[in-house]
Amino acid sequence: MDRFHALVFSAMLLCAIPASAQDPLSSEVKWSYGVIKTNLLKLAEKMPAEYYDFRPTPEVETFGRRVAHIAYANRNVCAGLNGERKPLGAASKTTKPELVAALKESFAYCDRVFAALTDATAGEMVSSRLGGPFPPTPTRSRLATLYNLVRHSNEMYGYMAVYLRLKGIVPPTSAPE
Repeated sequence: MDRFHALVFSAMLLCAIPASAQDPLSSEVKWSYGVIKTNLLKLAEKMPAEYYDFRPTPEVETFGRRVAHIAYANRNVCAGLNGERKPLGAASKTTKPELVAALKESFAYCDRVFAALTDATAGEMVSSRLGGPFPPTPTRSRLATLYNLVRHSNEMYGYMAVYLRLKGIVPPTSAPE
């Protein structure tokens, strides 16, 4: 096949790509975010209120503090990506209803940031100081920042699933449907 025909064939194939596949990078991080968001909300709801002050060892945060930490991280990173500094104030919350509400609010805020992400905006460089671990350079891509938020959330889910197990509760992702 000569170059002209190869080019025409390639152009035809590109036109056949569905709209959802036109942003493959941002679609992947949005999907990952949706999964961990669902899992964390189920986890926070599943832990009984009387165990929100449970800490497996004296050196680690209580379950409730972990929920507050996730809510704060979500809000801090997503507000930063919007050019805002809007702390959630989750640290002052102590009860399960307050903390679950703060977690939901933080995800609602991040939902807008993830919804606005496209492959065209994914490469925009933003402050790398929006959430750790901090890379050696002062900026990183919007996509890397959001993937780091998803990574952090998955890490927290892993820690918190152990809290449930220690209380004899099966975490949501391990429970039969």
